Amino acid sequence: MTVTIKDVAKKAGVSPSTVSRVLSGHPRISLETSRKVKVIMEEMGYTPNMMAKSLVSKTTNSICIILPKPAEELFSNLFFMELIRGIVTQSSRSGYDVLISSGANEKEELEAVSRLLKGRRVDGVILLYSRKDDAVIDFLQSGGYPFVLVGRSDRYEDILSVDNDNIMAAYDATNHLISMGHERIGFVSGPPNLIVSCDRLEGYRKAMQGKGLAMKDEWIVEGEFLQDSGYRAMSFFMNLPNRPTALVAVDDMVSFGVLRGLNELKYKVPEDLAIVSFNNIPLSELSSPPISSIDIGIYHLGYTASQVLIQNIQKPDNQDGYTNRFVIPHRLIVRESSMHTPGN
Repeated sequence: MTVTIKDVAKKAGVSPSTVSRVLSGHPRISLETSRKVKVIMEEMGYTPNMMAKSLVSKTTNSICIILPKPAEELFSNLFFMELIRGIVTQSSRSGYDVLISSGANEKEELEAVSRLLKGRRVDGVILLYSRKDDAVIDFLQSGGYPFVLVGRSDRYEDILSVDNDNIMAAYDATNHLISMGHERIGFVSGPPNLIVSCDRLEGYRKAMQGKGLAMKDEWIVEGEFLQDSGYRAMSFFMNLPNRPTALVAVDDMVSFGVLRGLNELKYKVPEDLAIVSFNNIPLSELSSPPISSIDIGIYHLGYTASQVLIQNIQKPDNQDGYTNRFVIPHRLIVRESSMHTPGN
């Protein structure tokens, strides 16, 4: 038989409303009473009705992660797995459940977000991407819903966001290759509508321009954050009459595709092409050769995004010492893939 609040109240010798206040963490309930009621709940195997509780408190203690693409594509990139691990870890410690939603396109994402928030199924949203023009952000911002963006927005500078300095990160990656003696450096970018792609491309350009090095249009290839993008880029790059001697890849998964393409074409890394990429997922150290990569603190990005969102949900009006943009430091991890001087 299901144990109810009335059953717990009767055994504890308190009113049902007192039990409800214990569940909601009401400040007027003494520590002694709270402990007593919680012990009895555990003894009786009482499980709170979270739906009923949310109707009273107007909160669900749940947040939602919105994935930018169908899950089967995203979960092939370990970046998102590590990011979600950070979000879930912090959310769990704060007593929040995590719901994951996705859509095949922006319209489906918007429909999912609207359904979840208007239906009061979640208290807030974490977006794992940042597009130049984004209807989902427009909806969240105009509706005053709690949300945090992993990335940054050109249009809304005041929204809560957790990001890296991707321009400087790409500058550091490119500058490392320049310091190794490379002058012809290519770039495999991500989708041009994503801010992270634009920022990393901008950092690459700044480093090249800062050293007075030429940048050819054919040395920059756009793609997705998938192995196939790197694989396809290699058949193009390595057939150029004046091909690059080094390459910056926008993502570790892209660099794995680069390695696969070079291997099939019988080229060696770093002797024929040096490589630096981004994210420093565990497989980058285990690849052959190990990939030099910018460590962007993926887990920390997710953990901080969850922490910031939940703080905003719980204390929306607390703006003491408030900052809306949190920047996670990056560092270059140098491995074998970039340790070669051209001509040697």
